[in-house]
Amino acid sequence: MVPSHVSALQSKHAGLDAKIRAELNRPAPDNVTIQALKKEKLRIKEELAQA
Repeated sequence: MVPSHVSALQSKHAGLDAKIRAELNRPAPDNVTIQALKKEKLRIKEELAQA
């Protein structure tokens, strides 16, 4: 995989992690949103593992 693509995926992964933390720190976290973010984060992690 192209190094720039790997960098972009790593950046997206970190961004999703930040969004998950922000949602968890809200007074009433939205579990549906958290689950969707976690699924996307896992998809990116799996794509990185194939790189």
